[in-house]
Amino acid sequence: MDRLLIEGGTPLRGEVLISGAKNSVLPVLAASLMGEDPLNIDNVPYLQDVVSFTQLLSGMNAKVTLGEKGRLRVDPSPLNHPHASYDIVRTMRASILVLGPLLARFGEATVSLPGGCAIGTRPVDMHLNGLKGMGAEIDVSDGYIHARAKRLCGTALKLPQPTVTGTENLMMAASLAKGETLIENAAREPEVEDLARCLVKMGACIEGAGSERIRIEGVDNLHGATHWVLPDRIEAATYLAAGCITGGCVRVNQVSPRFMGAVLHKLEECGANIESGEDFIELDMRGERPHALDICTAAYPGFPTDMQAQMMAISAVAQGASSITETIFENRFMHISELARMGAKIRVQGHTAIIEGVERLSGAPVMATDLRASACLILAGIAAEGETIVNRVYHIDRGYEHVEEKFRRLGARVQRLSEQVFA
Repeated sequence: MDRLLIEGGTPLRGEVLISGAKNSVLPVLAASLMGEDPLNIDNVPYLQDVVSFTQLLSGMNAKVTLGEKGRLRVDPSPLNHPHASYDIVRTMRASILVLGPLLARFGEATVSLPGGCAIGTRPVDMHLNGLKGMGAEIDVSDGYIHARAKRLCGTALKLPQPTVTGTENLMMAASLAKGETLIENAAREPEVEDLARCLVKMGACIEGAGSERIRIEGVDNLHGATHWVLPDRIEAATYLAAGCITGGCVRVNQVSPRFMGAVLHKLEECGANIESGEDFIELDMRGERPHALDICTAAYPGFPTDMQAQMMAISAVAQGASSITETIFENRFMHISELARMGAKIRVQGHTAIIEGVERLSGAPVMATDLRASACLILAGIAAEGETIVNRVYHIDRGYEHVEEKFRRLGARVQRLSEQVFA
């Protein structure tokens, strides 16, 4: 099991190219199951979650081909086994995204209940209730979801709360349903909009993606297409946060600043000077220590829960007292105990963490508990005095492409250690 060794105390400076978004490419891979011809996907990041998802597709006999420069080609025509087994699904919650496409195209699907990061319950009830509303018969037994429908029928669906994967699953299923489907209180995240763009290229009729109200007119079949995956806004924000926590100057390229307003606003509150263009963002702290700030996570366009942990690392060394309230996932404060090992002063009151900033953290061995906690601990280690070892690096590999190489490009002293180093 790999670990990251970090020697902290160096302000980060330089540029980094942002990869395709994990939270966009996974639903696009699921959508590839719906066409009758191959789907070419460009700007695909090399991530463990992407590898796992392609293994899931291959396990159902879809043909997946890796091309040059981040291109994947998925040919769904050989697929004859609409069954997503536990072995793959248990590692990645996004696997639930194959349920809607398989059911819509084949009239049946068997999908294991999903796993993934231990940051909350994240039930799939809204997925299942939405499919039932479209006429599916669903049985959950022995750890599997069994779904059947001769053909799904369009209907009006109002989600109890915005859910990204729920919106995506139902939008994909509705694309091959009979008649019109209206999804209200839909998730507005850019990744939902990106999936809709891909489906439209494949022949779907979708209006309103990116808003609270999505209308889908079902079609009889979808065809192949070529789609370029949206840049990863969370990866971009993480490297900007690294510049902020170290008092440095970091520029991220191949980004979409218009999707990052809430994060950029909070970084400016920290004292960052930010300049952005059509496809870049530059953050300059001019050697200053960040200021304290208050954050409350919310569905897009609010502050993203996927940046909560990284901003807590900044708050740990900020001037003054900060508060961070988590409203999305009930277990997403597990990084607090690890930050405390490095000297952070944090107390929790219900769903809110109160952070008294210290001038400098101290390096220590720490353990990542989930994907974004990994990023938090790397930022803390880069800003700390001395040596930090981050254990369970496999979490970071799920969502950050070439993470240590990109940090080194910015001047961070980070190296990956394999298990035998500690033998």
